[in-house]
Amino acid sequence: MNDYKALRTFLLAAEKRNFAQVARELDMTPAAVTRAIAALEDDLGVQLFVRTTRQVSLTTDGAIFAAQIQPAISALENARKDVINANKADQGRLRISVPTWFGKTILPPILSRFREQYPKISFEISLADGLVNIVDDDYDLAIRISAAPSDKFTIWRKICVIRRVLVAAPESRFAGLQHPGELAPDECLAYSGESRREMWTLSDGSASVVLSAGCAFSANSGDVLADMAAGGAGVALLPRFHVAEHLRNGRLVHILESWAPPDLWLTLYYPPYQTLPPPIASFSRFFEQQLPALVGALE
Repeated sequence: MNDYKALRTFLLAAEKRNFAQVARELDMTPAAVTRAIAALEDDLGVQLFVRTTRQVSLTTDGAIFAAQIQPAISALENARKDVINANKADQGRLRISVPTWFGKTILPPILSRFREQYPKISFEISLADGLVNIVDDDYDLAIRISAAPSDKFTIWRKICVIRRVLVAAPESRFAGLQHPGELAPDECLAYSGESRREMWTLSDGSASVVLSAGCAFSANSGDVLADMAAGGAGVALLPRFHVAEHLRNGRLVHILESWAPPDLWLTLYYPPYQTLPPPIASFSRFFEQQLPALVGALE
């Protein structure tokens, strides 16, 4: 950084043509400015300024050198400011990956309230269902609803438990089921990002049943699965808050209520930071405070 400071001092002197003014702006002594310029001239082997008792002016070599280094020093200064700002709790830019339905429904009010308190933090939101490679895809954090995480290469923060329910159309035969064993694999609509089958483990507290889902239909969209179930195509297993409105308006009904699947977690996960950057930590705390009330209101 010493070379950077010397070059920055030189450029300001080239602009102001007055070492005393440069000293005031950089909080240096005039003698320190003179020494910095002299050391730079010795290093380059050329004279950069013509000095008189009243002012200094650039030599031809000095003018050429100033023109050539100005873009590089400006870029370094901008990079320096970006790094400093990125490590302020109330400034920066966050790139976040969010599940599609969650990003459309729950995240907007959280972002609006957060930006009221932190107007200098900007966001780039990417809606995508399924896991992302948070490091390779250059995200600052991701929001996911999934089973307990097992990835050892990222940092996970569990925010709240997400309850899931089995749903079907009220007029379908599925509405009257008494036992999961009455469901055929082709009637279980799977949530999958890669057309894979999904295994549902259901328990009534004393016994467990495992069902294979996705033999006939799978999708990586909860909205699609809810619509298919509402149309009578089968049974979907979805977060309760995702289908709460459908349950209220009678488009779907909760079936096999005594048989529950394991809960999922709504989780924030991050690249392997040693310490969360301040803007990310600020958003994470705010998100964790705001989320329970929003999810509860939907359910």
